[in-house]
Amino acid sequence: MSLPTPIPPGAAPKPGLRRDIGLIGLVWTSVGSVIGSGWLFGALFAAQSAGTAALVSWGIGALAVTVLAFVHAELGAAYPVAGGTARFPHYAFGTVAGASFGWFSWLQAAATAPIEVMASLNYLSVHADWVQTGENRLSAAGYGLAVAFMAFFVLVNFFGIRWLAHTNSLATWWKVAVPVLTIAVLASTTFHGSNFGHQGFAPFGIQGVLSAVSTGGIIFALLGFEQADQLAGESRNPARDIPRAVIGSIVIGSLLYLTLQVVFIGALPQDAFAHGWANLSFTDKAGPFAGLALSAGLSWLAALIYIDAVISPTGTGLIYTTAASRVSYGLSRNGYVPAVFERTTARGVPWFGLLFAFAVGLILFLPFPTWQKLVGFVTSASVLMYAGAPLAFGCLRKQDPGRRRPYRLAGGAFWAPVAFIVSNLIIYWAGWDTLWRLGLAIVLGYVLLGTSALLGLNPRAPHPDWRSAQWLPVYLGGMGLLSWQGGYCSGGPASSVSCGATGALPLWWDTAVIAGFSLLVYFWAQSVRLPDEASQEYIGSVDVRPGR
Repeated sequence: MSLPTPIPPGAAPKPGLRRDIGLIGLVWTSVGSVIGSGWLFGALFAAQSAGTAALVSWGIGALAVTVLAFVHAELGAAYPVAGGTARFPHYAFGTVAGASFGWFSWLQAAATAPIEVMASLNYLSVHADWVQTGENRLSAAGYGLAVAFMAFFVLVNFFGIRWLAHTNSLATWWKVAVPVLTIAVLASTTFHGSNFGHQGFAPFGIQGVLSAVSTGGIIFALLGFEQADQLAGESRNPARDIPRAVIGSIVIGSLLYLTLQVVFIGALPQDAFAHGWANLSFTDKAGPFAGLALSAGLSWLAALIYIDAVISPTGTGLIYTTAASRVSYGLSRNGYVPAVFERTTARGVPWFGLLFAFAVGLILFLPFPTWQKLVGFVTSASVLMYAGAPLAFGCLRKQDPGRRRPYRLAGGAFWAPVAFIVSNLIIYWAGWDTLWRLGLAIVLGYVLLGTSALLGLNPRAPHPDWRSAQWLPVYLGGMGLLSWQGGYCSGGPASSVSCGATGALPLWWDTAVIAGFSLLVYFWAQSVRLPDEASQEYIGSVDVRPGR
C-alpha cells in the first residue's frame, strides 16, 4: 500500500484555513453554481418530456438532490479538502476506488464546458442560422465556432482566470437577476391558465415525469450545491452554516426553476402546441424564453436573454475548464495518470491538462450534437461522481469514529443508502443510449489509468487496493445491464423512442430492482472497506485550524 509522505522533522506546519466565510457567502457560492444554462432550456425540455407534470419532475429532482446534499454536508464539514467528491471514496476504499471516482469527477468537469458552449450556440443560432441545422444540431460551421469557444476558455485559462473570481459576486447577481426579471415580466404580461390542462396533466405518464428528471435538464440545473461543501474549512460556523447553505441554495434554486416552469407553460402561445407537447416550437427558431418574449412583443427582454445566453454559460464554461485541468493535475499528483498532467506554465497553469480537456470536449460534440443529448451525459457523470459520497459516508463513520463532525446528519445510517438509491435511479432514468456512451468513456478512462501504470508514466503510481473495490466493476456493469433492460431513452420512454433499451423491466418493478441492487452494492462495499488503520493513513492530517 502506498502511504502518504510523512512531514519531515522540524518542518513548519502548513498554515490552517481561515474561517472567514459566513452563511451568506456560502449560500451565494452555491446559488451561483446552481443557476447556469439550465434555466435557458430546462423548462422547455422538461415540458416536452412531461407536459404540465414537469412541475412534479422539478419536485422530484429537488427532493433527490436534497438527500444527496445532506450526505455531502456532513462529509464536507468533517473533511474540508479540495475535490472532496473524489477523495471521500479514496479515504474509505483506497486507490482503485479513488482513481475511479477521480475519473468520474474529471468527466463531469470536462463535459460541462461543452454543454455551456452548446447553450450559447443554441441561442446564437437565432441570429446566425448557419450555426445549426434544422434539427438543432451543429453544422460544420457551428462546430468550428464551438471549437473557437472552447479555445477561448483555454486561452483565458493560460493567461489566468483570477479576474473571474473577483467578479463572482457581480456575475451571480446577474445570473439571478435575469431569470427573476423574466419571471416577473412574462407573468404580468402574458399568462394563459388554460395551458396547464392541455392534453391532460401528464400526457406521457409517469415515465415521462421520471425521464424529465434526468434528460430534461432538471438534475443538471440543480447540481452545484456542493460548492458550499468545498468551502467548509473556511466557514465561521460549519455546524450551523454548511447544512443551511447547502439546503438554502437548493431551496432558492428549486423555487426559481419551479416558478420558471410555471411561467413558461402559462406564457406559451396556442400555436406553440400545434404539434403537441413533445414538439413545442417558437417563431423563427428562437430559444425558449426569448421566443416567449418575442411572441409577447417584448423584444427588449428577448435581447437581454440573448445577452445572458452568452455571458452566463461562458462564465460557467471558464470555471469548469479550470476545474477539469485541476482535477487531472490532482489525479497525477496521486499517481493515477501520467506525470505530464502536472506540467505547468510559469504562471502555475497545468497546460497539458487544459489541452487534454479541450480535446475531449471537442470529441463530446460529435455523439452529443444537441444540448439535451449532452445534458443527460453530464447529469449521469455528475451523479455517478456524487454516488461515491453515500458509499464513503457509512464507512468513514466506522473507520474514523473519533473525528469531530461539525455537522452530523441525523439518521445517517438510513439516509446514506437512500442517497445511493436516489443516485442510481437518476442515472437509470437518463436512458440506455446515454449510459452506454458514459460506459465507453469510463472504459477509456480505465485504459488511460492502466496504461499509465503499466508503462510507468508516473513514478508515484500507488499500489492498487483491489479487495476494497471489488464491488465497483459489479456496480458499473450492473447499472449498464439494468439500463439496457429498462424502459428509458435520452429522448423519453423507450415505448415511444427507440434507443436499444429492451423495456423488459416493467414500470415500478424497475424501481424496485434498482433499489435492491443499490442496497446490495452499498452493504457489500461497507463490508470490504479498508481496514481502519489503512483508512487513517490515507486520510492523513486533514484538519482545520479555527480562523481569527
